[in-house]
Amino acid sequence: MDEPIKTRTVTVTRAQEIYTSWARDLLIYVVVLNLFVEYVEGVVIDSFTISILTALLLKIILELVGRFEHRVHHFFEKRKGTIFKILGPVVMFSILFLSKFLILEVVDIVFGEHVELGHFIEVVALIISMLLARALAVWIYKRLGVDKVS
Repeated sequence: MDEPIKTRTVTVTRAQEIYTSWARDLLIYVVVLNLFVEYVEGVVIDSFTISILTALLLKIILELVGRFEHRVHHFFEKRKGTIFKILGPVVMFSILFLSKFLILEVVDIVFGEHVELGHFIEVVALIISMLLARALAVWIYKRLGVDKVS
């Protein structure tokens, strides 16, 4: 018979949550970026240090795009009428689509010839891989916090 898992109450501040989230995401992004460097011909980063800085830049861009996307979503969600129901998804898709070009451009401006993330398809695959890896890590973390039922 399995023994129940001992639990304890831990208070986590908002600052600790943010720090942990950023540290987790940064580590995941570095790993995913370097796997792409190793296995995708079009993705080239000159050094490990630059890959860390690239991961940080991608984290910042994705956070800003995510916040903008949520604001736009809430804007259309609050509106009534057929035009808003049609326009909302179109605008949201446009934001998601165009943000990949933003990422390519910002990375090129900041790192120039030291970082090549490939073309649009590689960037989409890279971003999706990063977000899936992050979602998996969060899912595992949350599952570990669930009490075992006897």
